Amino acid sequence: MLRDRKLFQSFRGELRDETGSALIETALSLVVTFLLAFGLFELCMFSYTCIVLNDSAQEGVRYAIMHGTNSSNCSGPDSGCTDQTYDNVKAVVRTAASASLHDISAMTVNVIYGDATAAPGHPVSVSVIYTYVPYVNFPGLEQTVTFTSQGRTIF
Repeated sequence: MLRDRKLFQSFRGELRDETGSALIETALSLVVTFLLAFGLFELCMFSYTCIVLNDSAQEGVRYAIMHGTNSSNCSGPDSGCTDQTYDNVKAVVRTAASASLHDISAMTVNVIYGDATAAPGHPVSVSVIYTYVPYVNFPGLEQTVTFTSQGRTIF
C-alpha cells in the first residue's frame, strides 16, 4: 500500500511537470502566425490583381474610344474597320493585365460596341473576366471576378 502511494505521488508530480509546454505553445503560435502572414499575403495579392485587371479594362476602353471609324487603325464592327474581331483592343488589355503577376491565359476579354458601330459618340464597353487562382491554396479563395469599363468613341 505504501508502495502504491509513493507511485501515485510520483505520477502526480509528473503531471505537474511543465517540461515541453513551451515547445507546444511555440508550435501553436507559429501555426497561427504563419496562417495570418500567408492570409495577409493572399489578400494583398488578390487586391493587387483586382486593381490591375480593372486598370486593364480601362486601358482597353481608352484604346477603343481612340480607334473608332475615323481612325487610320480602326477597331470596331464597321465594314471599314481593319480590326473587326477587336484583337487590337484585346491585346492592349492583355498587355496591361500582364502586370498582375498571374497567368492571364485564362482571362476572357469581351468588347461590345453598344450601337453596333464604332462611329464617334457611340458607346463601347470592355469587360475582363478572370478566375483568381491563389498562390497559397486556401479553400474558398478561388473567385471569379469581372471588371467592366465603358466609354464613347471619340474618333
